[in-house]
Amino acid sequence: MTGIELTPELPVSEVRELGVRAEEAGFETVYSSCHYNNRDPFAALTALADATESVRLGPGVANPYEVHPVRVASQVATLDEHSGGRAVCGLGAGDRSTLRNLGIERERPLRRVLEAMQVSRELWAGERVSHDGTFTAADAGLNYAEEVSEVPVFVGAQGPQMLRMAAKHADGVLFNASHPRDVAWAAERVEEGLAERPDSRGAFEFAVFASVSVAESREAAREAARPPVAFIAGGAADPVLERHGIDAEAASAVGAAVERGEFREAFADVSEAMIDAFAIAGTPEDVASRAAALREHADTVVCGSPLGPDRATAIDLLGETLP
Repeated sequence: MTGIELTPELPVSEVRELGVRAEEAGFETVYSSCHYNNRDPFAALTALADATESVRLGPGVANPYEVHPVRVASQVATLDEHSGGRAVCGLGAGDRSTLRNLGIERERPLRRVLEAMQVSRELWAGERVSHDGTFTAADAGLNYAEEVSEVPVFVGAQGPQMLRMAAKHADGVLFNASHPRDVAWAAERVEEGLAERPDSRGAFEFAVFASVSVAESREAAREAARPPVAFIAGGAADPVLERHGIDAEAASAVGAAVERGEFREAFADVSEAMIDAFAIAGTPEDVASRAAALREHADTVVCGSPLGPDRATAIDLLGETLP
């Protein structure tokens, strides 16, 4: 699986055009990112289902806090039906700062994601579900004419416990990282989870969900990477910062500027070391080299935003660059 993330900060019609371009470039999966302040991801995914033929489609990733987990399961089931069985369910705990904007505390994230995954699978199998855990459901069911096909669930993860849980219970993991050091560390956590994985679960896929910015100009690609890197660096845990030798106070200052909404200041404060650690940014040759290094530890790479200073050109370059 070679995947790509398209962020619906663009109008749905533009996301659809980029998705068609991604399919033509050889990508096998298209994810639409899920943030309340962007356009609705399932509207974008529905448009993509209508405009494409073979790519798998899914949220990247939905969280079971701002929308009830049963509702998320129904949205994914609708996408699967509408796309002719091409849905993939990306499921994760969500961004803490974004959820805070909605007055939502991200309580017990590991348990919440696991329970949402388990309930979704039961609903897709045509069962009626009563659940009392991190959320409740009473005799819930999907009133579809037929059972939903087996939708693969990929858990969005960064921390060690979520990585282990995904390896034990999910069909795959989407690990948010762009550097081989982080992916090597995550691979060890995945192996720990796989050691407890029941044989009945079947195959597991370890996908790196990387922030990618590519252009013929290395400088232009790195400049375009500043916005996502600011969000990543500002929220990075101390052990991750230490792994890359990044000053925690500098990263905290970037994060504080993001939270104040002073994005220009935040982006300007992103250092070259932060770009190296938290993005794959450069020429097609640079991206190919880094992607190959990531694949030494993982099964595949999903190319996440920003993709580059020009998204359409970036998609074409990535299609030519990545096997």
